This record gives sequence, structure tokens and C-alpha cells, in this order.
Amino acid sequence: MSGQEYFEAGERVAVLTTQPLDRLLDYRAPEGGCFLGAYVEVPLGPRKVLGVVWGPGAGDFDSSKLRSVTRVLDVAPMRSEMRAFLGKAADYTLTPMPAMLRLASRAPGLSDPPSMRKILRRGDQDPDRMTDARARVLDTIEEYGGLAFTPKELADMAGVTPSVVKGLVKQGALREEETPRDLPYPHLDPNLPGKELTDDQAVAAAALEEGVKSGTYGTTLLMGVTGSGKTEVYLEAVAAALRARRQALVLLPEIALTAEFLKRVEARFGATPAEWHSGATMTERRRVWRMVGQGKAQLVIGARSALFLPFRDLGLIIVDEEHDTSYKQEDGVLYNARDMAVLRAAMCSAQVVLASATPSLETWANAEAGKYKRLDLTSRFGESVLPTMRAVDMRAEDLLPSTWISPTLKFAMKARLERGEQSLLFLNRRGFAPVTICRACGAQVACDHCDSRMVEHRFLKRLMCHQCGETKPVPEVCPSCQVEGKMAPVGPGIERLGEEAAALFPEARIAVLSSDLFGSARALKQRIEEIAAGEADIILGTQLVAKGHNFPLLTLVGVIDADLGLQGSDLRAAERTFQLMRQVAGRAGRAEKPGEALLQTFQPEHPVIRAILSGDEEAFWKAEAAERQAAGVPPFGRMAGIILSGADLAQVFELGETLARSDGALRQIGAQLFGPAPAPIARIRGRHRVRMLVKAAKGAPLQEAIARWIAPVRLKGDLRLSVDIDPQSFF
Repeated sequence: MSGQEYFEAGERVAVLTTQPLDRLLDYRAPEGGCFLGAYVEVPLGPRKVLGVVWGPGAGDFDSSKLRSVTRVLDVAPMRSEMRAFLGKAADYTLTPMPAMLRLASRAPGLSDPPSMRKILRRGDQDPDRMTDARARVLDTIEEYGGLAFTPKELADMAGVTPSVVKGLVKQGALREEETPRDLPYPHLDPNLPGKELTDDQAVAAAALEEGVKSGTYGTTLLMGVTGSGKTEVYLEAVAAALRARRQALVLLPEIALTAEFLKRVEARFGATPAEWHSGATMTERRRVWRMVGQGKAQLVIGARSALFLPFRDLGLIIVDEEHDTSYKQEDGVLYNARDMAVLRAAMCSAQVVLASATPSLETWANAEAGKYKRLDLTSRFGESVLPTMRAVDMRAEDLLPSTWISPTLKFAMKARLERGEQSLLFLNRRGFAPVTICRACGAQVACDHCDSRMVEHRFLKRLMCHQCGETKPVPEVCPSCQVEGKMAPVGPGIERLGEEAAALFPEARIAVLSSDLFGSARALKQRIEEIAAGEADIILGTQLVAKGHNFPLLTLVGVIDADLGLQGSDLRAAERTFQLMRQVAGRAGRAEKPGEALLQTFQPEHPVIRAILSGDEEAFWKAEAAERQAAGVPPFGRMAGIILSGADLAQVFELGETLARSDGALRQIGAQLFGPAPAPIARIRGRHRVRMLVKAAKGAPLQEAIARWIAPVRLKGDLRLSVDIDPQSFF
């Protein structure tokens, strides 16, 4: 990379655009010149597109034919460490650089000049006449806690025309204000007193603070049982970063966690930090992007994509619940935020804290090998103790047909209701029933566009495909044999479990927590706050409830189907089941009252179930690591998934066979190629999917070999090829 930092007007510059091109484009620097890393608008054909000045031009194009950069955007230039990070991430994930740049420039209104803008807040008056459209506008304002919106944003979010919004302004129901387009975030004070820490918390916090103060790169696994106060420990590392005048980023796996977390941050530092996730408004996302780049946002709480924000001086990255599968991006750019956090920190001399009660085997193995430091918190914070755990052997339970709550679990729930305590029933299946079957011919209702069974969602009164989102009414007549009145739901989903719980406990207040039951992230967060305050007796939840929520009154967790995750051939099935069960069980007894977890299982002798009940986590990780090492699979080997797709199955397989016949580049590094074979879900959204799997030794140059292997491929028509380095799922 050239050492030139500034380009005079007319000088040749190379620009990386967000367009799907395989090279940098040469332009002339605009009047007034531009800096290396400047965000620019450039002409491309008849359009103007976004780009970044990546260096001096190549000089192999007639300069008289060069077009000039249209304008330099009024935002901080992309820093050299960010450009290097994008390049390394692109090389690791085998992603084209324009796609990486799109990830790093996802800010609405990025090209807009700074200016004053009109925003709307709730006014003092009520409209003279309430219509459905007006009610939707006012409900939107209320749902977002009185946040300000631009007129267009409010109209779009409420699903109304601009005239409805204007009418509410005229009547005083909405109040217009002029404000700078983007304001700095309030100052966070790291010197405010935090919570009093236990001895092991204080030792861990001091070690993390020391790492931050060093100003160098390092990664630490912060491993502690659920409820041990990991958050309080790593907030002290955040305080150290703020004292050093460096920025900090906390990644959370679930938007619904942010409400409680923001309260804890505000209590610790006296102000609310910046938020970056899909639940934030477009206006707020633009403000975060700009303020982060100017150093006027000290702390960002975000989803995985926050890693690609233009931090001015990033000194600390926290990956909370680092084992969570939601950190893996499964479409577009395929990356794991945990791994990218480590890479980004290495590029900017920052510290990484990977926090989890049940870390991923990759992280555990890195700590065992000494690549990462490890800090342990062995007891719960305050008066709370770990829940007792028991298996309920379903082979010995007397259960009525089409019911799933065992007599043992029912008895335990009844005792909690009588004591005014909460119970949680966990089932990792959304909807009412996973399969709808015809009792006349045995046919199952499948999606028209995917090779997956449609799930009944009774609250929608429709069947839904969880792959593509397609819905259709529950049929009265079998689509296969045309017999009427024989369609029946089979198996439990979380909604069906809710009906059973309501029948068993008619006086109980029942709350169902499933991501598809809430229209917005804020509605979900509000419901979680209500449950934590005691506004439910029985909570029913899917995987969502395992992600760090704190319900002080919850003393019983019942896992309806502890065997569910053990089915299938996923190499991480045992690890994920162990993590999920331990995390769910950890929701119980987080206050002063002791908790209990009951796992309903047909396989109480299964090694994973025994490991969960015994609590000997180190023994589980060692046994799992030994199995993976013997098989030469991650983290003791390397894998990559190749996903081929297209509308014509024959063409997709032909592409796969062509690749299989020309695997010389893979054989040169000793890699094995498996496939092509139909993907487990072989058709999604009408596109046929074929998978190939590459397996190589730990130190093999896998990306380089795959790049050489697929380089000659020319995709015709609608054929697509994507590479998934370190795949987390094999659907």
C-alpha cells in the first residue's frame, strides 16, 4: 500500500466502490483534492456510486479519459487499520472487497451533507378525530419510547401517507423541532462507582483492566457460571478503556437483551451509550455511524455488524455469550463475529473479552493451548446459588396422548404457583406444530418453494415456512388425496405447549416468548421487562430465553424435550445441546430463592445429558475435544462449505461435478473433498441447493487453495456459488 496520504486535484486515485466489480477504478481527484480513505461519490456509467479512495491510481489507463471524483463526502476518512481489517476479512472469508465495503458503509443518509433537520415528537394535543391511520402514527411514537423521527421515517414505520403525519402536526398531536442532523452522545463517566465486586470478580476485573491499559492486543476468555456477574467484571474493562480515551464495543447476541443491559450501563457510567442493531431507527443508525467515526460515541452496544463501524480508536471489544450461533452471519458475507472481533482487535491493538458460561469449543481450545488468557468466576454473585438439576425419565412418566408436560414437572410447577414464584417451560420449536399431516394418506404439508415442512402458527391461523417465510392457510382438504377433514397437527410447538399449560393451570398468567410473536424488537424488550417485574406466572420460551435474561422470581425451569438437539449428524450437536441446556437451566434461582431445573428426556443415560446434570463442564469439553481431534475436525482441523444453487437442478449438479473433477488445488494441500450432494434442505425459495465439503489439516492454507480451485469457474445464468469458511451449520 502506498505511503501517500493526500492527493492533489487532478491526481490519479484508485477507488474501491460498493459495486460488484473485481478491481479498483481510476479517477481524477476532485477540486480541492482528497485524502487516502476518503468516502467519495464517483460516476460509474450513468450512475453515481459510493466508494473509498484506496490509493494512487494504477496508471495503466489514458488519463485524458479519466473522469473526476464527483465529490468527497463530509464524513471522517476510513482509517488505515479499517482498510487493512476489511482486506484481511475478505481474504479469510473469500469475500469480494466491494461486498466488504458495503458492510462497512451501511449508514442511511451517508452522502447527505450535515444540516439542520425537522424531527417530530409527541405533542400536547390529541387529534380532534381518531382514525386507524392516526392511531398507528401515535402508537409508533409511543412504542419507541417517545424517540424523535423524521416525518418520512414516521410515515413509513406507521404505514401511512405523509399527509396523515402533516395533519397530526397541524393539530398539535405531533410537535415539530429543528435539530442538528447528528449529535454527539452524552459523556460516559468511568469514575462513577460500580457495584462492589466479590474477590474473584475483583481479580478478574483487575486482569482485564491491566490488559486494556497495556494498549496492546490480547484475547481473554471470561468464563463463569450463569449469574456469576460477568457483566459487572467486563464493565470495569470498559471503564478502563474510557479512562484511556479509547472507544469500546459490546456485542450482544440478541436485541431483546439490550434494554436491561443499557440500564446497567447507565447505572455504571451515568449516561446511555450508542445502540447499533436492526431495532434502532434509521435516523439513529446514521447518527451512530457518524459519531463513531468522529470519536463522539465512547461506547457502542450492538449486534454483529457493529464490528464494521468506523471506530476512531477502538480499544476494547466484548463478545457477550460468545458461543451463541447468532454471531455467525449465514447469508451475504459469511463470517463469524467472534472470529472477526479477534481479527479487528489485532489490527488496532485492542483487547477482546469473550464472555460465556458455556464457551464454544474453539474458544475453550484456544484458552487451553495458551493462545487466549482465561479468567474463571466459579460462584454466583450475591446470595443466589446454582440451580439443582434433575432428569425426568419420560419412559417412566404416565403421559396422556398429545400432551408434553410430565406429571413430575406439573407437580413442581404447581408448587411454584402456590409460592408466588415463576416457572419457565423451554421448547426450542416456534409455532403451534412442526408438521401438519393428512390422517387419510399420510402426506405432510410442505412449502411450495422449499423442501421443508410448513409449521402451523395458530395465532396467525396460517402455516409458515421457516426457510423462506411463505405462508398459506391451514388446508381443510388434503392437497394430496383431496379428502376433507383429515388434516392434523403433529408434535408440539411453543404455541401448542401454551395451550396445554393454560388447560393445566387456568388461573395462571402465561407469557410466551418467541421471536415471531412480536412485531418489533422494542415490543419484545418491553414484554421481557414486564415478565421480570413479575407480570407472569408461567413463561414459555424458545431459544430466545436462553440468552442472558434475568428473571428474579424464576425458580423452576422445565425443559420439555432435552433430546431435541441430539438428533441429526451436526458435528456440534453435543456441544450446542450442552450449551443450550446449561444456559436455560441457568435462568433459575438468580435471586435469593434457590432454583431447580428439570430436563424431560427419553435418554437419561446419554453422555451429554449426564454431563449437563453432573455440572462437570471441564470433563465434557475434554471429552468433546478428544473426539473432534480424533476426527480431525474443528477446532483441530479446517473445514469449508461450498454451497451451489440455481433454478435448474441439473445445472447445479453439473457445476458440482465439474468442480469435483478438477480438485487438484485442494489435493495439493492434502485436503479432502466430499460431494456434491443435495443440501439437507435441498430447495429454498425455488432454488435448488447442492453442498460440497472441504476438510483439511489445521495448518493447511485452505483459503488460498479454494481460491485457486474456484477461480476458473464462470457462473452462467442464475447459478450461484458461495464459500463458507468454518461453517457452523450444514442445512
